[in-house]
Amino acid sequence: MKHCCYEPRNFGAKTGVNFENPHPPREESEDNDQPTKHDTAPHQITKDTMSTFEPVITIDAKGHLLGRLASTVAKQLLNGQKIVVVRCEALNISGEFFRAKLKYHAYLRKMTRYNPTRGGPFHFRAPSRIFYKTVRGMIPHKTARGAAAMERLKVFEGVPPPYDKVKRVVVPQALRVLRLKPGRKYCTVGRLSHEVGWKYQDVVARLEERRKVKSAAYYERKKAARKQLSEAQKSAKIDEKTKTELAAFGY
Repeated sequence: MKHCCYEPRNFGAKTGVNFENPHPPREESEDNDQPTKHDTAPHQITKDTMSTFEPVITIDAKGHLLGRLASTVAKQLLNGQKIVVVRCEALNISGEFFRAKLKYHAYLRKMTRYNPTRGGPFHFRAPSRIFYKTVRGMIPHKTARGAAAMERLKVFEGVPPPYDKVKRVVVPQALRVLRLKPGRKYCTVGRLSHEVGWKYQDVVARLEERRKVKSAAYYERKKAARKQLSEAQKSAKIDEKTKTELAAFGY
């Protein structure tokens, strides 16, 4: 029987790696104040790189394009932001109304053959539910992450309490006046919903008229109070010591 022995090959000869000591001590930099490349962290979390969220953001949907607003809302929901969308009946859809109505009627024809009332799909008529389903189509809503994201969304027609007394914002990248070319045709989700079976267009319009009257009265009171405050600040006599102390507290 022949005996064969295998000599260990020196793989490090070509690669330049010392297998006896693969991690040699790091050479110190000549300048001790300058860290070497091994000392610098690849990802440094600073105050500027961290994301910040508002507790709840209330969006006024009037004048926004349906799909563009839905995509922005979907992304923020997945990031963990809580969002309330009001006045969904004033959302816009690009293109003429007749085209949007034909598309919705084509959507109404899609149903389950064995039992549509049980198996769906369920065709929502209310503007808020149309927007809700648009957002849902942009989110993996059948996963735990997507279901949690949809729980952070609230949608309404009109501006119900308590959101009538909350600061409302817009999404500039979704506004129709900034996205569509002037003169292009568009329609509103409220009109489309009314044409396909939504029954509460008149009710929402009546409640909105009441809200706008109250809001206008509140705004007049707010302007009067602001004017009184500015006049009082001008006529107030404060010595320099008191001014210095107030300035230290931000007044």
